[in-house]
Amino acid sequence: MRITGDWITRPETRTVCDALTGAGHRALFVGGCVRNALIGAAVSDIDIATDARPEAVMDIAQRAGLRPVPTGIEHGTVTVVSGGVAHEVTSFRADIETDGRRARVVFGADLAADARRRDFTMNALYARPDGEVVDPLGGMADLEARRVRFIEDPARRIREDYLRILRFFRFHAWYGDPGGGLDPDGYAACAALQAGLAALSRERIGAEMRKLLAAPDPAPALAAMQAAGIVHTVLPGADAGAMALLVDLESRAGMAPDALRRLALLGGEDVAARLRLSRAETRRLEALRAGLADARPAGELGYRHGRRDGADILLLRGALTGTPPDPKALQDLRQGAEAVFPVKPADLMPALTGPALGERLRALEARWIASGFTLEREDLL
Repeated sequence: MRITGDWITRPETRTVCDALTGAGHRALFVGGCVRNALIGAAVSDIDIATDARPEAVMDIAQRAGLRPVPTGIEHGTVTVVSGGVAHEVTSFRADIETDGRRARVVFGADLAADARRRDFTMNALYARPDGEVVDPLGGMADLEARRVRFIEDPARRIREDYLRILRFFRFHAWYGDPGGGLDPDGYAACAALQAGLAALSRERIGAEMRKLLAAPDPAPALAAMQAAGIVHTVLPGADAGAMALLVDLESRAGMAPDALRRLALLGGEDVAARLRLSRAETRRLEALRAGLADARPAGELGYRHGRRDGADILLLRGALTGTPPDPKALQDLRQGAEAVFPVKPADLMPALTGPALGERLRALEARWIASGFTLEREDLL
């Protein structure tokens, strides 16, 4: 079996592979680029595994006129930039010591050993530069069955890096068979070892949760996480019970998946801090959560929050109440989002200044909103 795709044959990628093989080393595509090519999904990141040691990769790239960057050289990874395209080139390796967050590795020339240190069988698929697939651990069968399965002993894989607990559910949301359920051995190991998540940085947990929540339908994975107690381990007080309804409402409204919208529904304590959200993400999350407690009609939601966040609030309300927003509400939302209050402070000055000016502007704005944004400046004045 061979993988295909424009990214395999483009000159920038061919140059990297030719440089490695021309120096007598192996060059194999690995991981997500192979997996996604096999299922027809988009390929964004190109990872290459090689039996060349990191220092040799640096030397080979320089001699080929490429730019090597030692982004993770202590773990065997060199980013080789070819024609402006980054390629993550990682030496074959095996873990000799792990602490649940990071590993000490030894480099080698054994492809099978390199495959066994990975997380899931569908991530241990390789392909030669001509696209021929190399499957040392039977990952192809799992990928075809859409079965997310740990390599060998799930507990051992998790103890190597506890983030793999969240990756297990994220991969199921993106690549698993919703009707087939989760791999029982992997699920049991995740439930049993979830206390290890406390050892991880909030940045890593936050990044993984965003990826999970951005999946087309994360509801089954989140329901399984909640049943095992993992949702509460990551976000105390969170509840994924209404997620399936939100996903359905998004589909009906033709709205794309949005991790922040779904996070607002999930809730929980100190979400921004626990997931290390950016300031912009925190502001938006707070606005959505505030909108849920705001009983103002759809038109005013659009005016106050804008079209995107206003629509999100309507969907979140619908998910929590079990009542989809009606088309009239969505129309009112768009009208409010496009409306511009016609009165300016200068229109009331100098007769009014200070607090009196602000109070009068708020009163006029309330009249204008109540009119359905129809009153003109002359009417209000």
